Amino acid sequence: MRIVDIMKRRVATIEMDDSLEAVRDIFMMAPFHHLLVIEEGQLVGILSDKDLYKALSPYLGSSSENQRDRDTLQRRVHQVMTREPVTVSPEVPVSQACELLLAQGISCLPVLENGQIVGIVTWRDLLHHCCESKRADINPGDRKS
Repeated sequence: MRIVDIMKRRVATIEMDDSLEAVRDIFMMAPFHHLLVIEEGQLVGILSDKDLYKALSPYLGSSSENQRDRDTLQRRVHQVMTREPVTVSPEVPVSQACELLLAQGISCLPVLENGQIVGIVTWRDLLHHCCESKRADINPGDRKS
């Protein structure tokens, strides 16, 4: 099986100069954990929810919050994003993508075709695929066509 068969095609993107406050609002409202950072239509980085929360003050929203804590919300994406992300093409085998995630210690792979973003695959997508494959091996009559 190839990445194109399991990747998510809807991808959320942000710009390098977006504030961490805007990014926090996106993550609070959305069920995903990675945002692709673009500049002039090209992928330049990734920001995960973990990256975001490492960059924000842990005192935000607490009774001891001060201006310095609130200022962390005004930092920009380019200050905390992961640059030069590892990517794959849609034709890459799922097994190769699994190996890449493990070898690189990352949690998602943007999927690019001719330099354009066409999807994203996360460790959850790959794990879900493995579970479905295992179930199909156990119950061959349950396979999807």
